[in-house]
Amino acid sequence: MPAYPPAIILFDGVCNLCNGFVQFVIRHDHQSYFRFAALQSEVGREILQQVQFHNYALDTVVLVEGSTYYTRSTAALRILRHLNGGWSLLYAAIILPAFIRDLLYVGLAKNRYRWFGKQESCLVPTPELKLRFL
Repeated sequence: MPAYPPAIILFDGVCNLCNGFVQFVIRHDHQSYFRFAALQSEVGREILQQVQFHNYALDTVVLVEGSTYYTRSTAALRILRHLNGGWSLLYAAIILPAFIRDLLYVGLAKNRYRWFGKQESCLVPTPELKLRFL
């Protein structure tokens, strides 16, 4: 098995909201902690298989840290925890029960294409960002 970086964000590569979130993370991740891959990509599916994530769906962001994965609001909050600019303070919401946090997350995920649109193909990173994508 290939070795992967310690923190990988797997996202829906055709979702405008998801692509916007990836761009947001890149802008606020000054330590370049995260790497990225589309859930639709071969490497994305390989990573999910490696961490034994069997509920493959494009309606959640997946954060893989080492051999552990996180989804939905837990993944989003754990991502925010590593960002600069005060965004890490939002991690305090982790004290709320996941089922409450996930109600908002699932509602947004179900309507993301209708509200934000989608692209015909996955995001192609610029040459300077290419190293951040798997």
